[in-house]
Amino acid sequence: MADLTLNALGKKCPMPILLTKKELKKMSPGQTLELIVDDKGALKDVPALIRKTGDTILETKDNGEQITFMIQKV
Repeated sequence: MADLTLNALGKKCPMPILLTKKELKKMSPGQTLELIVDDKGALKDVPALIRKTGDTILETKDNGEQITFMIQKV
């Protein structure tokens, strides 16, 4: 279970990335963020963001309609 959930369904890039960056800044190390998106561009954009922030993607699920990332703040 994530500490925070960010529902970015219906939002197109760059909004999911900007919202994720904003949420991660508020979080404490060790907390987890569940990011839910339906923009396929997020499959490339979210890992690129997380490489820059130094945080960790614990899990990525793609059921064809939506993508869920579990991100841990480092």
